[in-house]
Amino acid sequence: MITAEEIKSLASSGEGYNVDFNIRVPSKIKEIITELCAFANSEGGYLLLGVDNNGKIHGLEIDNNTRSKIQNGIRDISPNIQIPLYPVDVDGKTVWVLDVASGKDKPYVLSGAIYVREGANCQKLTTAEEIRSFFQTSNRIYFDAIPCPRFGLNNDLDEDNFKHFRHESSITGSVSTNQILNNLQVFDESGAAKNGGVLFFGKEPERLFPQAVIHCVLFKGKTKVHIIDDKFYGGTLYNQYRQAEAWIKDKLRVSYIMEGMDPRKEIWEIPLPVFKEAIINALSHRDYYEQGAVTMVEIYDDRVEISNPGGLLPAVKKEFGARSMSRNPLIFGLFTRMSLVERVASGIPRMRNEMKDAGLPAPKFTADGGFFTVTFKRPKKNDTVNTGDDTSNGTINPKDDTINGIIKSKEPIEEVVFQLISANEGISARKISEQIGKSLRSTMRYLGILKETDRIEFRGALKNGGYYLKN
Repeated sequence: MITAEEIKSLASSGEGYNVDFNIRVPSKIKEIITELCAFANSEGGYLLLGVDNNGKIHGLEIDNNTRSKIQNGIRDISPNIQIPLYPVDVDGKTVWVLDVASGKDKPYVLSGAIYVREGANCQKLTTAEEIRSFFQTSNRIYFDAIPCPRFGLNNDLDEDNFKHFRHESSITGSVSTNQILNNLQVFDESGAAKNGGVLFFGKEPERLFPQAVIHCVLFKGKTKVHIIDDKFYGGTLYNQYRQAEAWIKDKLRVSYIMEGMDPRKEIWEIPLPVFKEAIINALSHRDYYEQGAVTMVEIYDDRVEISNPGGLLPAVKKEFGARSMSRNPLIFGLFTRMSLVERVASGIPRMRNEMKDAGLPAPKFTADGGFFTVTFKRPKKNDTVNTGDDTSNGTINPKDDTINGIIKSKEPIEEVVFQLISANEGISARKISEQIGKSLRSTMRYLGILKETDRIEFRGALKNGGYYLKN
C-alpha cells in the first residue's frame, strides 16, 4: 500500500507511463478497467481516484455498490489478476488507489482486446500484426527497464538536468529527488536505477553505454564523400536533443524579417519544429541493444536526414503515422512529462503539416537496413514558382506561366515577389502570399532575402503597413 505522502508526490509529478488520475468513478466502469489492463500488460502503475488531471486532490467517496462494480470489472480481465482497491486519507480527503503490478502472465485480455500503456495513454491493439508483435515482445525485457547497478544516485545524477526536468514537468513542492525518481519508476524492485533512468538523468551515460550518442555530420554536396563538420554529442538524452538541434540551426539558412517596432522574425529554410519531433523520436524509439550504431543527423546540400538504429516495430508498420509503440516506454514517458511529446502518434502528422505550411515537400520516411530514417528536403537557394502548386486559388495561370498575367513563372520566386512590390508598393505579406500561391511562411522567407540585399523595406504599423522598394 502506498502512503498519503507518496500519493501527494505522485499527484505533484503528474500523469505518466505508470500513473493515471480520475476525479470520479466513470459511469462506464470499463473505462478504468481498460487502464488497469494496460498497466498489467506494461510495467504496472497506480490509478488514483479522487485526483483531477492537473494533479489536484479532491477526494472521493465510493459506496459498496460501486466498489463491487469495480471488483467485478477487474474479474473480466483474463487471465485473473489481483488488483487491490483501498482508500488513503490525504489531508482529510479520501483518495482511492488501484495498485497494479506488472503482470507475470501477459498478455492480459479485456473483452477480447489487449490494451497496453504508451506514454501517458492507454492504447488498444487492434490488428493481428500488433497482437503478434506484442506476443513476441511481452516476455522481452525493454532495454530501458534493465537495472544498472553501476549507477549511484548520489554521485552520478546530473543535478542541473534533473532541476530542468522538474521545472519542465511542473513538479513542485518539497518532494525529494529520490521520491520523484521512484514515482517515475526509474528504480526497479531492488532499488537499482534502470537503464532508461541512467540515460535520462545520469552524468555522461555514454561511459556505460557508448552507443547512446548522437553523431552529427555536415557533407559538401549530395553524397557522403566530403565531410565539412563532424561532431559527437553525449550526455543526458535531453542534452543530446538540445545539442543536436543547436548544431542543425548553425548549419541551416535563416532569414530575418523586421516589421515596425516588433522583434525580428526568424524564417528558417526548414521549420525547426520538425527537427524536435524527429530527434526525440529517434532518441525514444531507437534500439539501444544495437551497440554498433548510433543516432545520426546528416546534412547535405539538398536534404537533412535523421536516422536511428532499429526499424519500425511490426505493430506500427500497418498504421504508420497513426499508431505508436516504443521500444523504450520509460524514456518515451519521461519525454512526455516534459511536454516534448504532445500525444501518442502525433509526431508524424505534425512534421507533415509543418513542411506543408512552409511550402516544402512532405518528409520522407524509410525503414531499411535495420535503420529508421526521416528525410527533409532543403529548398534550393534560387527556388522558382511551381505552376502546378496551389492552382485552386486562381492566382497562378498554368496556360501562360504568369502570375496575374504579368510575371513569368521561371523567375526566381524572390524576383516574382520583387516585381509584385514594384507594381503594388505598400502591398502586405499576406497579399503577396495570395498572389504567388505560396504559404505565408514561405513568403516571409522570400521577403527576408530581398530585405537582406537592401532591395525592399517594410513601412508603417504591423497591422496595416506594407512593403516598398528601397531607395
